[in-house]
Amino acid sequence: SFFQDPAGIFELVEVVGNGTYGQVYKGRHVKTGQLAAIKVMDVTEEEEEEIKAEINMLKKYSHHRNIATYYGAFVKKSPPGHDDHLWLVMEFCGAGSVTDLVKNTKGNSLKEDWIAYICREILRGLSHLHQHKVIHRDIKGQNVLLTENAEVKLVDFGVSAQLDRTVGRRNTFIGTPYWMAPEVIACDENPDSTYDYRSDIWSLGITAIETAEGAPPLCDMHPMRALFLIPRNPPPKLKSKKCTSILNVPGESTLRRDFLRLQQENKERSEALKRQQAQLAAQRRDPEEHKRQLLHDRQKRIEEQKEQRRRLEEQQRKEREMVRQQEKGPHRRLDDIRREEDRRLAEREQEYKRKQLEEQRQSERLQRQLQQEHAYLVSLQQQQQDKKPQPLYHYSKNVEPNNNGTCYNFNLNNPTDHTFH
Repeated sequence: SFFQDPAGIFELVEVVGNGTYGQVYKGRHVKTGQLAAIKVMDVTEEEEEEIKAEINMLKKYSHHRNIATYYGAFVKKSPPGHDDHLWLVMEFCGAGSVTDLVKNTKGNSLKEDWIAYICREILRGLSHLHQHKVIHRDIKGQNVLLTENAEVKLVDFGVSAQLDRTVGRRNTFIGTPYWMAPEVIACDENPDSTYDYRSDIWSLGITAIETAEGAPPLCDMHPMRALFLIPRNPPPKLKSKKCTSILNVPGESTLRRDFLRLQQENKERSEALKRQQAQLAAQRRDPEEHKRQLLHDRQKRIEEQKEQRRRLEEQQRKEREMVRQQEKGPHRRLDDIRREEDRRLAEREQEYKRKQLEEQRQSERLQRQLQQEHAYLVSLQQQQQDKKPQPLYHYSKNVEPNNNGTCYNFNLNNPTDHTFH
């Protein structure tokens, strides 16, 4: 509810900036701990209607990925005689504004693909507003916030105005001088002058120059002098020729990678500053306790440095091991090929030896069979010799002469010695 007291619902944590009408705090939802951006403003009767109009616009048009989400509005009552405080609670963008990003970047200049990514996201948010007949009228780096996931969000509708559905133009002079379009400035000089949504596109172009060069054109001049020159000068251009076309480079994830690293460094610097301030306050309260705390912090830093060195050495070891593995890759494949060839050669040799052994065994079996057959034949021959018939005549020492008178004399002691008579 618009009139609900924020006590017990949201609480303020710390100041993070100044808006159009008041200070902006980092806040926290009491029950869930969810962070939020809380703009605290002193409410007067004259400003009440305009603030209500702003709240209505926030309710209607903040549901877009490139516009900071509206959570609610509260009124914190003040003592009599003092203005009440209006709390506008919106999505918290923990990475700061585009202006902060530029200031924290070396050379105060963003990379071209970063600029392209930011401009594209701003255009998506402006397209959403323009489709609903709303002109932002204060587009600049300070009003473009970044989340820790590198999301781009438009904020500060304090100078936004809803377009008339028929005329579609405004003739009120509100905005930041250096980012103003010439037709917006002309409204102050000529009441009949008007402008439309295209003034936001001009401011986006000035914001692109701000991200590339660290500041908008004419920033070194007095604001009134800039208001005089902007309508009379030609449209500003980039001073550097190194940028090709900042709107012609795709960048869905390019910003996130380096940007998150930069935000981590900024967060560490902010935490170090807070620790230093806390140490100074503690030193003033209790010097002895401060000394003990310093020793404790020093020991803690030493341990953290040791742990960081250990992690770094471990990472370097893994990287060296990875390089060695990559270098060994081709050699390992050659070794695998050689081992495979050796294995196949060993298998072939084993197969050859197995076949040789089988042939030798076969030869031995054949030889045994031949020997058995030969022995069998010899035994058959022996059996045949044993079965020969007895001779029909038996010779004695005296042999009778034959019919023709021949006489044979045999020497029985020497059968070869015989004579004929």
